[in-house]
Amino acid sequence: MLEQLEEIKQAAIKQLEGIDNPRDLEAWRVHYLGKKSPLTQTLRGLAALPIDKRKAVGGAANQIKTLLEEMAKQKGQSLREAELAAASQKEFFDISLPGRPDLAGRLHPITQTIDEIGSIFISMGFQIIEGPDVEWDYYNFEALNMPAEHPARDSMSSYWIDAPAGEKGKQLLRAHSTAVTARTLECLKPPIRAIEPGRVYRYEASDATHVPMFHQIDGIAVDKGITMADLKGTLYEFARRYFGEDRKVRFRVDYFPFVEPGVEMAIDCIVCKGSGCRLCGNSGWIEILGAGMTHPQVLERGGIDPNVYGSFAFGIGIDRLPMLRHGIDDVRLFYSNDLRFLRQF
Repeated sequence: MLEQLEEIKQAAIKQLEGIDNPRDLEAWRVHYLGKKSPLTQTLRGLAALPIDKRKAVGGAANQIKTLLEEMAKQKGQSLREAELAAASQKEFFDISLPGRPDLAGRLHPITQTIDEIGSIFISMGFQIIEGPDVEWDYYNFEALNMPAEHPARDSMSSYWIDAPAGEKGKQLLRAHSTAVTARTLECLKPPIRAIEPGRVYRYEASDATHVPMFHQIDGIAVDKGITMADLKGTLYEFARRYFGEDRKVRFRVDYFPFVEPGVEMAIDCIVCKGSGCRLCGNSGWIEILGAGMTHPQVLERGGIDPNVYGSFAFGIGIDRLPMLRHGIDDVRLFYSNDLRFLRQF
């Protein structure tokens, strides 16, 4: 029996020396140290041996098992080291290089623009007010001097809601954030300084400059003694802070039903600096917002006496501002969810 154990040991050692991969090592371990191996069977059969041989055979078998287990462990370690050495020769790795950082999320460029505009106007004493996306006809049109037959309604191509009409007319997805201005005048008492950002909806085809859902910020100021000079000064300060200290500003007469007089505000072209290019239509100027002195009837509908208080209002297309600042030529890029575009902001 002892001679058989010695033969098993020598055969195992000899075979172990020729192993050069982990798969063969595992097969060797199962054959020589597994439950059905000759060594294990010998240990299980000790009870059948005479007492005088049992101790000698058992001791020898345990010593061989311990030896083979230790040799298998050393062989496994050497094989792992050899694999690492081979891998390091195939692919050089410079441990002094910095690790790859985890990608962090960030705010959408439209959200960044809203936050930046909001901080500018908050520093000038305005507060931020929000309103519902689903609006009543009264606040979207009637309260802003646009009755049912008014032609300005046609230019907004509204999304109407299939629901019963209420006390304030039918419901629709608001076509402009000026609807929140009508609510603000009704809910707050002068002095009022507020901006109202939000999504607006127009039923129109998508192209490089139009999408059916976009963003606006409207603003309203109501107080005693407010004049057109206050409006111009406020908007000039906004343009200077958002587009840069050297921006030139131009005001020209325009028409909006809810202001009188109305103006459109333009800045000198960021690309050509006023000399004329494709972006500005060779005019040297780019319109950025509409504004004016709030119409007396709009104030009256909000419960404010226009003979006591003056007021100015303005509306800004938010999506247009980062397009102008960064030279973006397609508004649909903001809504395409293309990370190659969004990571630039």
